[in-house]
Amino acid sequence: MAVAAALFVVNMAVLLLPSSPHSEQMRSVYAQPGVWVPLLSRVATVWLLAATLAWSHARKALDERGAARIAQLRAPASRFGVVYLAAMVINFLVLTPLFYQAQVLFMPGGPLHQHVDTYGMRSLMATSMLIQSALQMLVLVASVWLAAKFALRERSTAPTAESPAALDPGMDASTRNAVALVAAATFVSLQLWVGNAASGWVDTSRDSALLPLLLGWFGVPLLVFALAFWGSWLGAAPEPAQARPFRAVAAAASAFVLLQVACAALAIGGLLWIAGASSSGRSSDSRLVMFAAGMVAIYLVLLVVLLRTVTRRFYRRYL
Repeated sequence: MAVAAALFVVNMAVLLLPSSPHSEQMRSVYAQPGVWVPLLSRVATVWLLAATLAWSHARKALDERGAARIAQLRAPASRFGVVYLAAMVINFLVLTPLFYQAQVLFMPGGPLHQHVDTYGMRSLMATSMLIQSALQMLVLVASVWLAAKFALRERSTAPTAESPAALDPGMDASTRNAVALVAAATFVSLQLWVGNAASGWVDTSRDSALLPLLLGWFGVPLLVFALAFWGSWLGAAPEPAQARPFRAVAAAASAFVLLQVACAALAIGGLLWIAGASSSGRSSDSRLVMFAAGMVAIYLVLLVVLLRTVTRRFYRRYL
């Protein structure tokens, strides 16, 4: 979205312009691939989730009201942009400093550092980062909802005779693809959001090579997106009569949660098995490598299966 891109450019300009305090030091930091690659991934995650939710609000209004009534709205894109920009500025000026102050509590020399041991400090920091990430997602979702509600508000005029059923039949020719795109975008956004939250408290090397970082932060999400699209596309067959985009969002979120729970249970069981083998004197290195490769394969297969199953369940009354 143009608003998100403008905010990112302004923020980076404030940090990196020569007139900014410590600008030279900041430029040297942001020049490292281990810094700017995850940063671009976070920006892309926010943009993708916001764009998906905004499109879903617009498509829902189009399906419910009809094209003629939507065409009567006065500059909906401009109104959406103004409200969304205001919400993001408030988030930047109010919530971001609060989040930073919360992080300072857990840093070396912070108020909690002398009262909690190292293990407890790491647990508290991890919990704090996850809570902050969840709050930031809620703020984003609420901001898009508020902006869409304002942008799609109708004037107090007499409604037209067109009903939602009178839409051009050609508009629904790609409903199945639309459902799959929304579900895949939502799923990969959640996947990236969790990854970004974890990277905030897991020590990642800033000296990492560029290619592995690009593969990890962009190549893997593209693969996940393609598989999520495939699974949702299979689940939406035959083509649904209505897009119902928020059902696709709910299906993707449900499948994501189920996938994490299933893989966590399998991971715990596998690690216990490896620990048992190690205690009996057998080498566990090869078992660990095989287990990691197996978990990746299981994750990708379950991704497709769960999205197909959950999407079909959410759309069965519309197929």
